Amino acid sequence: MTYDCLIIDDEKLLADSTAEYFNLFGVKTAVVYSVAACRDFFREHTARLLLLDINLGDGSGFELCKELRGSLEIPILFISARTSDDDQIIALSIGGDDYIQKPYSLGVLLAKVRAVLKRCAGREAARYDNGRLAVDFSTRQVFVDGALVKLTSLEFKLLAYLIQSEGRMVAKQELFEKVWGDKFTGDGTLNVHIRKIREAIEREPGNPEYIITVWGNGYRFAGGKS
Repeated sequence: MTYDCLIIDDEKLLADSTAEYFNLFGVKTAVVYSVAACRDFFREHTARLLLLDINLGDGSGFELCKELRGSLEIPILFISARTSDDDQIIALSIGGDDYIQKPYSLGVLLAKVRAVLKRCAGREAARYDNGRLAVDFSTRQVFVDGALVKLTSLEFKLLAYLIQSEGRMVAKQELFEKVWGDKFTGDGTLNVHIRKIREAIEREPGNPEYIITVWGNGYRFAGGKS
């Protein structure tokens, strides 16, 4: 599942109240309280932005930031009660995007988070990347484990449409109309193109993790989570 925001803070009451406030105003937010829980979170989910505390019970937010920067290219906003200029310099130098003092105003913090998410929306729309499968919609290129794979123009269009509908079952008829522009395209044609895409991007085409068949209805792009 993809969240707008993940809060990583061992002050549970503050973290929970912030997450509750964000969710109330439409920013889909999850919360974890430790370095270990953060690692577990990213095994199952993704987030578009992080609010990361410097002091965590089982480790340093600075070290966690450096670790996450090895695989994530999302905004990381540090939150801390520490006021040292050195802390702020370190936070920004290791990949943090901002440094926010506690106690903070929930309204002000929400506005900042929304602004960052809005600023990132255009960049996200141009690319999909889950660490193994990367799709650049502007250049129409597809990479698997960093290697370029070849798709025909129609195969790319079909894959792109499914990715942009991630998590939703897309009916065959919708694919005929939106991808082919022809409501009378047959199941056989669609099945062939799906098979070729799976052969290009799936680890096991016969046991797909990305393009899941919803029998009798259509397909769902699962982002690797079937």
